[in-house]
Amino acid sequence: MSGKLLIVDDIEINRDILAETFKDQYEIFQADNGRKALECLNKNKDIDAVLLDLVMPELDGIGVLKEMNWANMLKKIPVFVVTAESDLDSLSDAYNFGAVDVIMKPYNANFIRRRIDSVIELYRTRNELQQTVVEQYRKLDSLNLNLIEMLASVIEFRDSESGEHVKRISTLTKIVMKEVCELYPEYEMPYSQIIKISNAAILHDVGKIAIPDSILTKPGRLTPEEFEIMKQHTVKGGAIMESFPKVLDKETYDYAYDICRHHHERWDGRGYPDKLKGDEISIWSQVVAIVDVYDALISPRCYKKMIPHDEAVRMIKAGECGMFNPKILEAFDKAISINGGGALNSK
Repeated sequence: MSGKLLIVDDIEINRDILAETFKDQYEIFQADNGRKALECLNKNKDIDAVLLDLVMPELDGIGVLKEMNWANMLKKIPVFVVTAESDLDSLSDAYNFGAVDVIMKPYNANFIRRRIDSVIELYRTRNELQQTVVEQYRKLDSLNLNLIEMLASVIEFRDSESGEHVKRISTLTKIVMKEVCELYPEYEMPYSQIIKISNAAILHDVGKIAIPDSILTKPGRLTPEEFEIMKQHTVKGGAIMESFPKVLDKETYDYAYDICRHHHERWDGRGYPDKLKGDEISIWSQVVAIVDVYDALISPRCYKKMIPHDEAVRMIKAGECGMFNPKILEAFDKAISINGGGALNSK
């Protein structure tokens, strides 16, 4: 076995004894206080283990464990407390703050080598397994996104506006979702979840595949009867998603289904197809709803000219495009106020 070992003790002879014990197996790093130990860990990301004294100047062993815990280092680097300290409270604190083992002085060199080698090997195996899992998730996410984009491209063949529209909707959803999470703690979520939502938003109009060309590409205003057919793209989108729930990962599938069916619902219950109102509508479908309206307004379509950004924003705030959650409106307004709406138009 080879690797790197950090020995932390304010007494030089103690460090030298441990270094002599492990010199044939590991590259040895030394620190005579906790601050220097943390500096060494930050410079050398591949340290395999730390042998840590408890009683030291500047920053003691418990302080080092706390700092390593806050920096999320203890999941990858085992810390062994090597001490003559017999105070049970101190030893209990060491375990509570993340030490994997306490080795009492004096110790048997062969015994300590075996204990430390075994734990390091266990951590290496676990870290390699976690990295493998992370890589598999990355591949799955990439596969999901490729599939989503392929499905969205099908819409593009049917509806010439939808190709760039769905890409913009994904970008706008990500930007506004981030703003919602920052403004309102009750909606806070990991950034990885926001990415899944913004990817799922690409599929919001997939149900238009089932709408006749005569309606989908009609250059003029739709008749009431035609509009009722057009509204069915939400239900059709949900049905299409139901046909391949095992193709996407469950979380992305759940977001995509909900967004497909509910991105035309409105806060006051006057949307469609299910007449949901208020918080009956998921926060991600509410966000997709408002950015979908905004992008539709500012984009030229076969049946209308583009509307300037400022006018589009005014119409949305005035409720001319349906009622939206006041919190979503605030987040949307804050997002578009950055650089005069440029944040929303950036990729």
